[in-house]
Amino acid sequence: MRKVLESTKIASSALQSIESFYNTTVSEVEAAIAANAYVVVGMRQNPVVRSALKELNEKNITYKYFEYGSYFSKWKQRLSLKLWSGWPTFPMVFVDGKLIGGRAELKKHLANQ
Repeated sequence: MRKVLESTKIASSALQSIESFYNTTVSEVEAAIAANAYVVVGMRQNPVVRSALKELNEKNITYKYFEYGSYFSKWKQRLSLKLWSGWPTFPMVFVDGKLIGGRAELKKHLANQ
């Protein structure tokens, strides 16, 4: 199990900052995960993200895609999603409400269908 600092070991002012850090971004993705079988979170200029989307398109799979900036923008939104999910890279791929991982995990998932 992934280690996460216990909330009892975080000052209340810091905990408030953590809880509110781009929570609208996290809420947006959470809502999409609840409403869509496939959700991909990515960023511009990332060839791994493009490859994952290409694989879904080739299989004619409908998905919801969120693109949060490029290497030079919206990094705080992407960071909020990394902190929330624990997944360190993009894309983040969710299938049937669960984070399955990134492009490599998506490829395995699609091969098993």
